[in-house]
Amino acid sequence: MGQLQLPLFPDGTTEINTHLAFCCKDNQITYFYGHLPVFHHAVDDLRTFRLITSQLYVNGNATQSEICRAFGVSTISVKRSVKLYREKGSCGFYEKPKRRGAVVLTPAVLAQALERLDDGLEPIEVAEQLSIKSDTLRKAIASGRLHQIKKSVYQGLNANNATCEHPK
Repeated sequence: MGQLQLPLFPDGTTEINTHLAFCCKDNQITYFYGHLPVFHHAVDDLRTFRLITSQLYVNGNATQSEICRAFGVSTISVKRSVKLYREKGSCGFYEKPKRRGAVVLTPAVLAQALERLDDGLEPIEVAEQLSIKSDTLRKAIASGRLHQIKKSVYQGLNANNATCEHPK
């Protein structure tokens, strides 16, 4: 019959389960299996933390609930990390996130919108003509990608009423 391994963790470690523990010292987190250090990373290295905890779960060394309890992380974050690890492996944690580009307001559409705004059309009219949402056009104006000509208060006056006298 085999001899049981005693949980001989170094002083100052936090136990994950009877076989695993971790220690945070000098801005480094070190993981221990028994008394042997098996991995370490910087405290603020979130990607590596997610990778290691996912490996611990997938390899059967710790349950998701043990990881959540030991590190104080949410269950859903552990599940997302495990899913990423299973789908893409360890390199999935270090990929740059995919970002969508400007799908609606392409350079050609921006040029058309700018031309029509310069002609004095209202943004809502320009949006209707270009078949885009008026809110999309409003956000482009607010962010500075497009500009709108400010209308004067006296723009609607005809030549006869060009001089206004204010009542005293």
